[in-house]
Amino acid sequence: MSKPPITQLDHFPQSPRLLPAGWLRALGVYGYDAVEDVILASLVTGDPLLLIGKAGTGKTFLLNSLSEALGLVHRHYNASLIAFDDLVGFPFPVNDGAEIRYIETPATIWQAESVLIDELSRCKPEHQNRLFSLVHERRIQGLDLPRLRYRWAAMNPCEAENSDDFYEGSVALDQALADRFAFVIEVPDWDGLEQTDRRRVADARGVDVPSIDQVGLVRAVEDGRRRFATASDEMHETALAYTSVVATQFLQPGVRLSPRRVRMLSRNLVALTLVSGGQPQRDVFRIGLTSSLPQLAWGVRVADPVIRGAHAAAWDLLTQGPHVRWLNQVLLEPDIPTRCKLLLNGAPSRDTATLAIRQSLVQLPKTDAAVLALALLPVVKTQIDIFGEESMAAIMEVAGPILEIQGEAKWRLRHDLAPEDNPHPSLNECAMLLESLPPRRRERARQLFYHCIVREYPVADPAVLEDKLDRAMRAVAPFSQRRQA
Repeated sequence: MSKPPITQLDHFPQSPRLLPAGWLRALGVYGYDAVEDVILASLVTGDPLLLIGKAGTGKTFLLNSLSEALGLVHRHYNASLIAFDDLVGFPFPVNDGAEIRYIETPATIWQAESVLIDELSRCKPEHQNRLFSLVHERRIQGLDLPRLRYRWAAMNPCEAENSDDFYEGSVALDQALADRFAFVIEVPDWDGLEQTDRRRVADARGVDVPSIDQVGLVRAVEDGRRRFATASDEMHETALAYTSVVATQFLQPGVRLSPRRVRMLSRNLVALTLVSGGQPQRDVFRIGLTSSLPQLAWGVRVADPVIRGAHAAAWDLLTQGPHVRWLNQVLLEPDIPTRCKLLLNGAPSRDTATLAIRQSLVQLPKTDAAVLALALLPVVKTQIDIFGEESMAAIMEVAGPILEIQGEAKWRLRHDLAPEDNPHPSLNECAMLLESLPPRRRERARQLFYHCIVREYPVADPAVLEDKLDRAMRAVAPFSQRRQA
């Protein structure tokens, strides 16, 4: 797939808002102003939605109100109590046992247009597995549910955040199931409500009042579906570029977004952009990112600084000038051979190239910085007019000691063994690998390995490190040959 073009998001095309701000209030739902665009986007895409919040925060009321306002045939199941026969009905064989059909009841799911699985985190593991295909594919017992438009779920936090919160029986969701929910929204508690909302929520006169579509919700959702189906390539490519950077940026603090999640995030951002026209695009993307992370469903909270940092890096890459975009693209690239290619191809200026090299050598783990310096050294030497003396000096500062290999290998000896039986563990593994390499690869790998051992840099897997060095050397070879020609 070709790389998506960089877009200036300050001029990102936006459609008018689908509904005026505060449309949930017109349905009698209060306290959800901050996420009402996310909820509307989930109605437009029809993708699964999960609400996570403390007891009594209106999760069930919100989702039931949406189905009521949209005029949907709705099913509301309590996952902690339901038996699977309640969903599918009573099975009976037909055609001499060759086929199984189900006797439907008013509670079965076959005619449902929307379904709410409440208390999902209290669901028995075997029921979670059965609900997987319902959430993921709109199928149950291997049969399609063609009428089903919306799959919603609600749950309490699966881990108490303080001593006052305890939800017995609420457990972390299976990660595969959690990853099937496109939007995962943490709903506000009383302390997150404004005074006006508190009064509305506390007013008992709002109980049992039907949610009537006074704002044109049905029309807005259908309009949003049309917009989403015809969204421009530019919009999709911009969302894709943003999500790719975010997912890469998350790798450093150890937060994994599955490829499926990255695809969902791109889809969510397009939908959010279409429903929230007029909102600052930076805020739209940040809200979309925060509301698309599934980790909370399995008891892990991604720290706010991590989310803000990933968002800022992705936004800068898309909106800043060519120098900043190129620099961020280089610094966010985790694969060292690919980073070498970026550094050698397309640097907007000598100063920017120098900055990228210096920051890379500081930012990367010591072993990766050593690989980068060794790979770039022979090429930068021949392209001094492009990279300048400062780049050369920065690379030599790291590569010089590797080439000289001065120092002693140190490790802790086991006192119960003789010295000859105490080989340095990394040294022993590296020596075995070196014997299997061809001469040229052996020499440069030997320099790298011994340098890391002397400096006490961790070499978790010598074969992986050597492969990274070899791929980096191969990546820069064409640039060296091109310069010599």
